[in-house]
Amino acid sequence: MKILAFESTAKAASVALCEDEILIAQSFQNSGLTHSTTLMPMAEAMLNHCGVSLSEVECLAVAEGPGSFTGLRIGISTVKGLAWGMEKPCTGVSTLEAMAWNLAHMDGVLVCCMDARRKQVYNALFRAHHGTLERLTEDRAISLEDLCEELNQISAPMMAVGDGAHLCTAECEVRGIAITQAPPHLLHQSAWGVARGAVERMKDGALVSGEALTANYLRLSQAERERLEREKATKN
Repeated sequence: MKILAFESTAKAASVALCEDEILIAQSFQNSGLTHSTTLMPMAEAMLNHCGVSLSEVECLAVAEGPGSFTGLRIGISTVKGLAWGMEKPCTGVSTLEAMAWNLAHMDGVLVCCMDARRKQVYNALFRAHHGTLERLTEDRAISLEDLCEELNQISAPMMAVGDGAHLCTAECEVRGIAITQAPPHLLHQSAWGVARGAVERMKDGALVSGEALTANYLRLSQAERERLEREKATKN
């Protein structure tokens, strides 16, 4: 099955075309331009270079979060529109799972981290073994202190991946916890990881319509948190 995948949850954006688990093409851009400017042109150029039309795509996939609120909305809206207009099935894939697929060939525990500010990270733990992933925790927002306490109980080799990996490894180093950081070319989430996660959703029969596709923000935006704090202060 041909899968067209989108990743726009952080500063960089990428798109990928896959045939089941096989990567056909991928385009990556970290130019600082907004994803609304780059995402669809990247996809269109990639498909043209591959000689594949949108009508030949059988499934659409997108990183569903956590991540940048604006980036998530752009990616989700793009896939919702395409899936709805073409009547194609689609699926969301955890941003943290997508980055874990980059290291699924390793043996050990993958500590997936995205910087969530306020000394927190968006995190999930996976066990990688011979190209497979076993999820050990749900996606969550967790303090670096609590995460390190949890990692201190793990005896298996650990590798941190994601734009929050440096925060995790630095905190672990202070506490004497052995953990390595993924190499630069495998550090960040990619559209291929999103497509690989979509293969698992297909196996589980978990594809949805464009209408049913939603984002997973994990926590409220800063503006929403500030509004709730103002309302609470007013009531008090």
